[in-house]
Formats: sequence, structure tokens, C-alpha cells
Amino acid sequence: MCDTLALRKAGAVWFAKNSDRDPGEFQRVERHAAVLGDTTEKLACTHIEIDQVPDRQAVIIARPDWMWGAEMGVNGAGVVIGNEAVFSRRVIKRGAALLGMDLVRLGLERGGSAHEAAAIIIHLLETHGQGGPAGWRDKGFRYDNSFLIADAAEILVLETCGREWRLERVKSHAAISNAYALEGPVTMASDGAPTEGFMVSDESWLKRKFGRARERRACSLAAIEAMKTPSLGALADITRRHDQGDGFEGGSNRDLCLHAGHGLAGGLMRPGHTTNSMLVRLMPGAPPAIAMTGTKTPCISLYRPIAFEGPSSLLSTGLWEEGAVHHDRMAADPGAREQVRARIAAAEAHVLSAIEAGRHDVAEALVAAWDDHGLAETEGSGSTEIDAPSA
Repeated sequence: MCDTLALRKAGAVWFAKNSDRDPGEFQRVERHAAVLGDTTEKLACTHIEIDQVPDRQAVIIARPDWMWGAEMGVNGAGVVIGNEAVFSRRVIKRGAALLGMDLVRLGLERGGSAHEAAAIIIHLLETHGQGGPAGWRDKGFRYDNSFLIADAAEILVLETCGREWRLERVKSHAAISNAYALEGPVTMASDGAPTEGFMVSDESWLKRKFGRARERRACSLAAIEAMKTPSLGALADITRRHDQGDGFEGGSNRDLCLHAGHGLAGGLMRPGHTTNSMLVRLMPGAPPAIAMTGTKTPCISLYRPIAFEGPSSLLSTGLWEEGAVHHDRMAADPGAREQVRARIAAAEAHVLSAIEAGRHDVAEALVAAWDDHGLAETEGSGSTEIDAPSA
């Protein structure tokens, strides 16, 4: 399960995604430089090879470490993409093609705008198809995909069903989850796509029902529509929402910040977990402002800065693993959870403001202070405040 949202407001496009995967699946944040004039003929994606292209965009991606593709990411041209599993009756049950995550990364590497990235994904979908084992542990887990694609000028929703597709250009805001949402006529569609939408005849209702995708999408849309002043901080608040309880207790598939269920029954009903989260602001003429947790469970994780140049703690070896240990410690200690959330709120307000201001040096200094003191003090008896360093 995953959730992705975007809105256009205050002269910018704002984007957020929670990546929900198997709770123990490592997800790496990676930065890849632009490439010009590559003569390599073939590219090995997760399951198949396709033709490589000579010129590629610089990308920042979040990648489950067993696959080539990415759950979400941003490129140097200011394009951002996230995908969602959708459960169509046409999903291929044997063999392999491109995973939805491969299509995310390919769209980012090859697309110079949201429109171009969508066209690339559509072309590759029609040429190679989609499908194959998509789970870390469950190799029988297969699905089709929907995509939220944006740049500073437009927001696009692309839904796919087998090799068919429907694309909508969004006026102000959108949210996608693990169910088809485009109804009726759309901006563009493949020749065979149903005018009324895929949900009418092509969607498997069982996973949609038990996954509570419609409820999560409604929660995202309500939060967007209620947002008066957009900011990375306001987006972060949405990614941390729980329907009831705090996720560790009272968790459900209605939660945007998804916690895996406990025990055999809980694991069957709620197998997914938010394993990384991303926030992006796109403005004309400015580099993307990007933050990710790089760790599971955003309600107890600090959003960290990353840019196309310069250091970032998100690229540190072992960050995800350290976050998994932190999660288990917080799961056993409700009092510590409240402390760490309060400290994150205090520190992160400065971090995200610095990212929006383009001051990655300041944001990284704040994160370094958090890593040196914030968690240690939370788990001990101190009360260290983390203040913004002087500019």
C-alpha cells in the first residue's frame, strides 16, 4: 500500500509520497549524476533488458535494494514521480516485464518535463508491458500501476491496466492510492481503454476493499483541500496521519503512516509498512526542494534534506538499518514515542524551513545536531534543544 499527493498553490507544486513496502525491506536513497553520450546498448532493469538511451537526467531516487527501479524520486529537470500498486484483473500472472518501479526510474532518467516523462512511461508500457514479481518476500505478489507525475507547470495522473492507460491533466490537486480513481472522459487514453474508467470492469475489488485505498485517498484529498498555506511541514503532517491511535497502537489500513500488523492475523490483514517518505516543492526557475526520511515510519522519523550537489545524511550507509532499530525501540516504549515526536517537531520546523530557503548547509547542520544529540537525549533523560545555526 502507498499514498501519493500533489497540489499547485502559492506559485509552486507541492508533492508528497509514503512508500509502503514489506516492513523489513531496505530502501536506499541514491543520487545518480546526469549522463551524456553513453554508448551502452542495453539496460538491465529489474527483470528484463531494454534499449538504453545515450543521454539521461540526474536523479535522486528511493530504491528498494533488490530491484533496479525506484518507488519515487526527482530529476534534475524538476520532474517528480511516485507510483501506486493497483489491482487489475489483467495483471500478468506469469513471466516478467517492466515493474512499475522500473517505469518510475525510467521516466525520471529520460524525461525533461512531466509531459515528456508520462509519454516515455506510456511508450515503454506499450512496448514492453508491465509485470513480474514485485514483492520482496512474496514473489507471487504482482500488480499494475498508477503514477502521479509533476513538474513546476503541471500535475498528471496516469493509470494503467495491462498495456492500456488513461491520463488526466489535473487543475489544482490530486491524490492517488491503491485503487483506480479516474472516472469518465480524461485528457488522453489508449485506444482500448474504457471511457468510464478501469474501476468499473477491470479492478479486483478484494484488495481494494481490505486495503482501504479509497479511505486513504479521501483522507489525503481532505487534508490538501483544508491546507491554507502549503509548506513542506504541512505535507509532512499529512504523511504522518493515523486514522485512530498512533500507528503502533490502534493501527489500521486507513492510516497514511502505515504500520504493519502484529502476529499472524495482523500480518495477513496489514502486511505493509511505510518504509520511506518524500516531500518535494517545485518552483519555476528554482532547483527542487527535497526532503526524505530515508527510514521507516515517518511519525517517528526526521525529514532530511537532499540536493543534486553537496553532502546529505540520506546517503549515509546504514541509515535505514539504524531507523529500523529505532522503530523497534519506539514500538516498545510509548513514553519515548511522545518524546521523540515532540523533539522532531521542534527540530524539523527549522530543517524544512532551511530546505525551502535553499540553505542546505543550514539544514544539514541541523540534521547533524539531531543525529549527535536529538535521539540520544530523547532516549535518555536530557532535554537538549536543537536550534537553527546562524546563517
